[in-house]
Amino acid sequence: MSGRLSGKAALITGGAGGLGQAMGRMFLREGASVLFTDIDGQAAADIVAGLAESERGNAAFCQHDVTDEVAWKRAVAIAEESFGRLDILVNNAGIVFAGNVEETAPDDWRRMMNINLDSVYLGCRTALPVMRKYAPGSIINISSVSGLIAGHNTAAYNAAKAGVWLLTKSVALQAARDDSGIRANSIHPAFIETPMLQDVLGKAGDAGLSDEERTKFARQIPLKRIGSPEDVAYAAVYLASEESGFMTGAEIRLDGGLTAQ
Repeated sequence: MSGRLSGKAALITGGAGGLGQAMGRMFLREGASVLFTDIDGQAAADIVAGLAESERGNAAFCQHDVTDEVAWKRAVAIAEESFGRLDILVNNAGIVFAGNVEETAPDDWRRMMNINLDSVYLGCRTALPVMRKYAPGSIINISSVSGLIAGHNTAAYNAAKAGVWLLTKSVALQAARDDSGIRANSIHPAFIETPMLQDVLGKAGDAGLSDEERTKFARQIPLKRIGSPEDVAYAAVYLASEESGFMTGAEIRLDGGLTAQ
């Protein structure tokens, strides 16, 4: 690695999950300091404890309910206190479940919006004033290919992730208008091999995908494979670095060509 994020500090939500962990580890290897936050505080602690000794000094963790405004204030404060700054916010925490609009109960709809969309609003709102002090900075919101194209049985997920897409653009335009030095962009993965993909199938546990399931997903992708967490992490490093300094209000379609069809 080449130190593309040297001197920067990042807060990554859902940091104990597949994508959050991959992004956090790659950010550390590129020289950033990283606060791993997660609703499962022990899992976030275990991630940090399992890091290489050379990385551990640049990492911290905290338990974090991304639907709670007070918890957001605490997490941002911990990042600033731990690292002396906050340059990068990655809104990654999320859930997925299937269901068309009639099958989705109102409580489930609200839960999806709270975790997948309201959390991004709270994160941007809370972090922006702090990030301005250390600008330039980058907000990276993890949306989904499902925020760009709809499915008959993913009504709530489609709506939430589409909301993340346009909220990102609004934040980007606000920051540009304010000349704050903060950029905001979204990443839209297709099928990525993480435990969340098991949730799509309604599978529990850590068994992973079967070869048959992996092939079924891959058939829908022009590149004929599903993505890896590292595929998303590489895109996030680009958006977090100054290499993407002229990119804001944009989306990276990390979908193996799915939306090009």
